[in-house]
Amino acid sequence: MPTYRGERRADGYCHVTADGQPLVPRFDLRKHSPTGFEWGYFGSGPAQLALALTAHYLRATSGLPGDQADESALQLYQKIKERIVGRLPHDGWTLNDEFISAAISAIAGTVEA
Repeated sequence: MPTYRGERRADGYCHVTADGQPLVPRFDLRKHSPTGFEWGYFGSGPAQLALALTAHYLRATSGLPGDQADESALQLYQKIKERIVGRLPHDGWTLNDEFISAAISAIAGTVEA
């Protein structure tokens, strides 16, 4: 199961990995932030990170074909930005699949309610 890490480098660049490999920003799905990822607030950089995290997580864990996982990610990522990405600590963080799974379950519960 994926583990995600984000670190803010000395030059301010936000580097994010999924299991040690650079996380793909998924500009093909939606281009919020041409400068890349950010976190800790609710703007365009965090939206790009939320989309990339959600799409990667769903492709890795849901068993859905890639295009269906991506479509689900497009439906969920703004809520992931609100619940997770916008609240991440400034300097760095680690997220495991259980944390993301719980957030998606909570979001699905609020959508159905």
